[in-house]
Amino acid sequence: MTRKAHRRPIVGIPCDVKMLGPHPFHAVGEKYLAAVDGGADCQPILLPVPREPFKEAADQLDEIFALCDGIFLTGSHSNVHPENYGGTPPREGVLLDRQRDALTLTLIRHCVERSVPLFAVCRGFQELNVAFGGTLHQHIHEVPSEPGFAPRFDHRENKDDPLDIQYGPAHDVMLEAGGAFENLLGTRTIEVNSLHGQGVARIADALVAEGRAADGTVEAMRVRGAAAFALGVQWHPEWKYWENPVSQKLFRAFGDAVREAAAANAETERVVSHGDGQRTGREGREGRQRGRPDQVA
Repeated sequence: MTRKAHRRPIVGIPCDVKMLGPHPFHAVGEKYLAAVDGGADCQPILLPVPREPFKEAADQLDEIFALCDGIFLTGSHSNVHPENYGGTPPREGVLLDRQRDALTLTLIRHCVERSVPLFAVCRGFQELNVAFGGTLHQHIHEVPSEPGFAPRFDHRENKDDPLDIQYGPAHDVMLEAGGAFENLLGTRTIEVNSLHGQGVARIADALVAEGRAADGTVEAMRVRGAAAFALGVQWHPEWKYWENPVSQKLFRAFGDAVREAAAANAETERVVSHGDGQRTGREGREGRQRGRPDQVA
């Protein structure tokens, strides 16, 4: 598929597998689509995750990167399966999604290798750490805080609260001086929401922790030495992004990186096409405020 010069850049969003009645559906929450569409001003598309055998996941990568100029990893009610990082078996009743794991953990590494812009939130943030060899606390509120930090607090939301309370400001995050996040956001301290039961335990060597909560919980990371945008946050910046200056800056910066990648991809295709008359696929490589959905997904 040849990229058109005047179309919006495309951001691929891997799906969750959700049971709706007796049938599995591949789905992405509307709030994430709205943030990519309106906050990043890119065209979101859903990426179905592989069916078994999972070895087929690697076969999808060339097709995904031929289509997508960037990748966005969403939050989810499901957790990364602990077998992916050598963790203990999950407790009964914990929701898992092996199909999503099968795509995202491979996709993340290839995004960085191919300089494809990558933005990861919540579950996606945890996937980012696991993909590069890090580990997770499966129940972070039960784990003592990091040495030198305040006592661990509960980062989970109260599911009985209204959504605006669940997604409301929960705690501060202190950003590293001179880091990518401080440079992007123009501040050392931000206030974020908090709706997660898991969290980063051992940080992967390929990642740099750039933001922590008062109890030491890692809240913001970047991929060390990445040639393109490759950032992750533990909170939910997509929630009513248009009301939050931090969220607006994050999605705008991601969108700018995707636009830059899209322009390079289109130019590569133009050169290749003009050079031999055939398209060979991907060889190189003020958001609008459309819908404002408040759904949780």
